[in-house]
Amino acid sequence: MSAASSARLKLLPVRSVCKKMVNQLAALCFRSCWMAILLIPLSALADDHAISGSIVDLQGTPVTGATVQLTPQPHGRKQQTTTDNAGKFSIKLDRGETPIETIDLIVKAANFHLFSKTIQAPYSTSELQIQLTPRINRSDTVIVTTDINQVDVLSPDPAEKVFVRQDLLDANPGRPGAPVSIPGYPIETASSGIKAPQYFAPGVAGDHGEPVAQYIAVGTYLLPNNLSANAHGNGYSDPNSLIPQILESVQVDGGAFNVRQGNHSLNLAATYGLRSRVDPFLTLTGDYRDIDAVTGFSPTQNSFVAIEASYGNGFLKRLEHRQQYKINTQRIVDLGNHKITALGIGYYGFSYIPGLVPLFEENNNAAAGDSTDTIDPRQKDQTHTGLVALNDVWRLSGAQQLQLSGFFRTYNLALNSNFGQGLIRQSEFRTVTGQSTSYQNRIAEQLALLAGLDYQREAPRRDNLDHYGPYIPGNFTYGPFTKVDSNNVTISSVTPYAAGSGALSRYIRYYAGWRRDQINVDNEDLLHAANSFQKWVGVNSPKATVSFIPKETWFLPVVSASAGQAFYTEDPRIGTGSTIGSPVATAHSYQLVISKTLRKTDLKVTLGHVTTSQELAKIDPDTGLQEDQGPGRLRFLTAAVRHNFSQGSILATFSKADARDVDSGQPTAEAPRTIFDLLGNMQPLPFHLQARGEFEFVGKKPLGTGCNPDPAAQCIGTSVREFRAALVRPFLSTRLDVGANMLIASGYTGQTIESFYPSEIQQVVGVRIPSYASLNLTYRFGRGTRP
Repeated sequence: MSAASSARLKLLPVRSVCKKMVNQLAALCFRSCWMAILLIPLSALADDHAISGSIVDLQGTPVTGATVQLTPQPHGRKQQTTTDNAGKFSIKLDRGETPIETIDLIVKAANFHLFSKTIQAPYSTSELQIQLTPRINRSDTVIVTTDINQVDVLSPDPAEKVFVRQDLLDANPGRPGAPVSIPGYPIETASSGIKAPQYFAPGVAGDHGEPVAQYIAVGTYLLPNNLSANAHGNGYSDPNSLIPQILESVQVDGGAFNVRQGNHSLNLAATYGLRSRVDPFLTLTGDYRDIDAVTGFSPTQNSFVAIEASYGNGFLKRLEHRQQYKINTQRIVDLGNHKITALGIGYYGFSYIPGLVPLFEENNNAAAGDSTDTIDPRQKDQTHTGLVALNDVWRLSGAQQLQLSGFFRTYNLALNSNFGQGLIRQSEFRTVTGQSTSYQNRIAEQLALLAGLDYQREAPRRDNLDHYGPYIPGNFTYGPFTKVDSNNVTISSVTPYAAGSGALSRYIRYYAGWRRDQINVDNEDLLHAANSFQKWVGVNSPKATVSFIPKETWFLPVVSASAGQAFYTEDPRIGTGSTIGSPVATAHSYQLVISKTLRKTDLKVTLGHVTTSQELAKIDPDTGLQEDQGPGRLRFLTAAVRHNFSQGSILATFSKADARDVDSGQPTAEAPRTIFDLLGNMQPLPFHLQARGEFEFVGKKPLGTGCNPDPAAQCIGTSVREFRAALVRPFLSTRLDVGANMLIASGYTGQTIESFYPSEIQQVVGVRIPSYASLNLTYRFGRGTRP
């Protein structure tokens, strides 16, 4: 072989290798070019897509009319839109010549903190879900009334009202008890703040909560605060365990028109909303007979710990020797798609209580005691409770979320009272457990769905009623007692529910829901085994609302009509009777709401009609017998006017009601027929003062029959007038507040009729409301959220 041939043979592999390398390089370049073609315009491709999502508040309620601004960076044009009635928005971005690197998102809404976020491009095409935090400060309005056009699947009642805590006054200024006074809904605290208050609405004698549901908002979960078959009152709901400074809002609605609200939501439902955090603070409030100390701080950004201790003797002759201790703690953890809220509450209270006394001297036949103060100085109350709750909101997408919740609670009560026939003792210890699961899907403006399943088990043990003898002046001993009844009760329920809401047209919105409560009642009578029983009861509760929403330019008002059924479980104890009582009481409710905003004035009129079933339940503490009540009918009208001005706001509420027994035609005992409330705040006043005031009037109530001189005529109580006021002056750049609280009152709380041993003649009785003033100091160790 020649040398040339040999060289060509040696070059062949080199050429082959080079050719192969060139081909691979060409293929790589080809692929790279296509990848560049695909990758380079990704941000531009994103520009052709719309950024969409929904805006909600802390409770998951859509925020209507929020302004959403998007600004592409580095050289994009700002675009904006507003959210629709379902809280949704969508913006299609302009492509422009410069690729988008980031997108600045800003959300603005009245009464909420500004929300901002930077979105990296390319971004996910899934919908955004943005949660806004309410802005609570001294310049907020007195009341935020939910507009009918904001009614949705979670909050369907068009009569719903959300009161901002910062502008409400304490029900007992400067003293423990109900944490706030709710305008238009009187709360009567007998004394000392240890015993749960009584609740009233137009034509409704809510006692301690039987037809009035109460909830604590834990994330999106409505944690029930009512205690069925309580030793002192069925449906007993006590907000005293809440420290006022951690409250953010109080939401009130009709109760019968929301599938999420179940047992005891017959005439009214109130939900206490909690703050997400508080800056470190210390508040001291006192007068010459009482002292109250509250402190709180936030260990992390979205958490708080608050502690309250209270001591005092009250303002009546019977010294209370009150002791009260509270701890409230909450933490919110955002894990991306999961938002977890944990709440813990601990409470202990003890106090002597004056109790009921005759109102009118001409009928004063009390056998012993000082009729201006107490008929029995042995009366006292002791209670303690502990609660832990957990809520997980799982955001499946921008339109879908799953809620998982649960709680556990213990409760103890030992109450000694004298209603005229001698001292009685009502006591119990119970555990309460509950779980809740719900699914929410905002499919479109025309349809949003809600479905859920709730479980709750209440187990009061040693639910006892004992009788002691009448009070003998100078003899403070309790002596032997007689057992009237002693029961172990278990009330458990399994409740599926579903609801849908949306727009039928541009001007018509709807809500329709249904819940089924399957209730197991187990009554073990420890004294009379023959009175023990177990029974299953099923209750269906359909609910519906239709609203007409005209254009803002039209002079027509917004009109909404609602219908719903509701119920509460009865106390299953038979006591000294012999017949099993009614397992549940049911009601049919109808409501018409008309509202209109003229300039800065909101007008709202609510008309209601409620019919209730006949019931044999509620043990009379003196006789031990069940009470036969109903059927009943309630009609009421409530008018509210709210006006905002540059230095404050004012709210006036007036209600008239007629509540009667359908069979006898007699008025419903203790139900108020006239309620007037005027609430206002002003700031700043001269010398940097800030003021809030509330006047509340409750007209004379019919209390029943049996009084002299005509036993067949209605016994009538006295009207109640209360004026609450708070005056505050900030110092040290608002770090220090120096203020005064006052209550100027005329009348009696807890008005009812009782007979005094050994007489059988009924008398009008109540607890005198004292007038007083107290001073308070609040020091903030940090800046930001005001407690």
